[in-house]
Amino acid sequence: MKLVILDRDGVINQDSDQFIKNPSEWKPIPGSLESIAKLNHAGYRVVVASNQSGIGRGLLDMGALNAINDKMYRVLAQVGGRIDALFYCPHSAEANCDCRKPKAGMFIDISQRFNVDLAGVPSVGDSLRDLQAAASVGAQPMLVLTGKGTKTQTAGGLPEGTPVFADLAEAVRHIVA
Repeated sequence: MKLVILDRDGVINQDSDQFIKNPSEWKPIPGSLESIAKLNHAGYRVVVASNQSGIGRGLLDMGALNAINDKMYRVLAQVGGRIDALFYCPHSAEANCDCRKPKAGMFIDISQRFNVDLAGVPSVGDSLRDLQAAASVGAQPMLVLTGKGTKTQTAGGLPEGTPVFADLAEAVRHIVA
């Protein structure tokens, strides 16, 4: 099975330091939705793994998160794409849970749900914790410079062998090549 793991905020949609709290704040990064459709059409299953600490912080509830994700699914379908599964961590950093990236909990769940070894599976993120979680399970971390990506690249400390791309569209061209 061909699989790609994507972070949501900063990779698929514009990120916000104030969190994405409702559907009107969710805005796709130009080219990201078409890139997911391109992955689908190339035979890839696309899975999202996203920290959503706004829930744990009380900034949004499950209804709001579901409405945001429903909007993402709807606009993605309009360009011929789909997300096969969405995994998220609702906890704040203080909860010290196993699912919040950079820990590997969501990635382990993805591996079990799809019954696949994640070794070499492309995993696209914009933060160091996205890349660290991917590397911890043997997936191939890929950094995009959208969202927090430029700050992440500047700060350094990327897992060894992490390629850097301008955005999801460029990463996808590399993946499907």
